[in-house]
This record gives sequence, structure tokens and C-alpha cells, in this order.
Amino acid sequence: MPDSPGLELIAHELDDAAAGSVLSTYHEHGQACLIVDPQRILEVLGWLRDTPAQEYRFLASLHGVDYLPSEPRFGVVYELLNMPRVERLRVRAALADPGGEELPEIDSCMPLFAGAEFQEREVYDFFGIVFRGHPDLRRILMPEDYVGWPQRRDFPVGGEPVIFTHTEREVPRWYA
Repeated sequence: MPDSPGLELIAHELDDAAAGSVLSTYHEHGQACLIVDPQRILEVLGWLRDTPAQEYRFLASLHGVDYLPSEPRFGVVYELLNMPRVERLRVRAALADPGGEELPEIDSCMPLFAGAEFQEREVYDFFGIVFRGHPDLRRILMPEDYVGWPQRRDFPVGGEPVIFTHTEREVPRWYA
């Protein structure tokens, strides 16, 4: 992966090609990351894929993040790989929570990376992030009639009580 100066060079070149697309960068724990304008995500990913000096042509992963209570609340993270140089680059787009019944939206990167189809569906299924232009955006793991977005931080947690030694006697039907 690019080192800190290498990441800054990529950010500078990208900002020259698409002014205002790079909002910031960070390099920590061995991860290089570009934080980009979500409205320009296809432009950024296309530049990283097609520019001869970059050639990040493999989308290794695409996932969603909920940063509640921070704002912007949601993130879509793209892990790109340059196979010949064996370099990994993370690209993150931060999305505000529109509130109410509206869902956050970002453009689908399927025109650039065909392998994003199921990954975008999974992010939609668990976080409720809509990928504009996706040809088949529907639930992939949860039932179609499921209500809610189970990976959001404000989703109600339920299920069985967890039994610890200090609560054995308080959990119904556990201790005789």
C-alpha cells in the first residue's frame, strides 16, 4: 500500500484531475485512505482504475459503516487493489443521514466494477444505503418483508439474555 507521502501524491494528482473530489486523507495502522466527496465517487474510482500510474483495477471489498452518533453518520468504504504492485488503497465516502423514512444514497460503482453487485446489495440489506443505478437493488440475506436495517447502531438489540457467572441466578429458568 502507498506510504504517507505516496498517499498525498495520489490525493494531489486526483485533486488536479477532479478538483474538490478529495476531502482528506489518513494513513494509520498500515492503511492508506482517501476520504472523497460522495457525489463524485464514480469519478474518483474511475480515475483510480484507469489512470496508468494508479491502476487500482480490482475492487476487493465494499462495505458500509454506521458512525452514529457522529455526523456524517454513514460511510461506504471501497478497498481497491493494484495487483501488479500488490498495493491496497481504501476510499471512503461519508453520507449524511437524511432522517425520517428517507435513506442515504450514493451512485453504484457497478459500471466500473462488476463484482460490486452483491456487495452493494449487502450494504443496502444491512444499512439501508441506496446505490443509485444498481440494476437489482433488493435484499440479499434478509427476507424481502424484513423491516429495518440490522447493522445500524440504533437498531434494537434483542434475543436471548447472555448468561455470565454473576447473573446466573437472575436469568429465568437457568439456575434451578
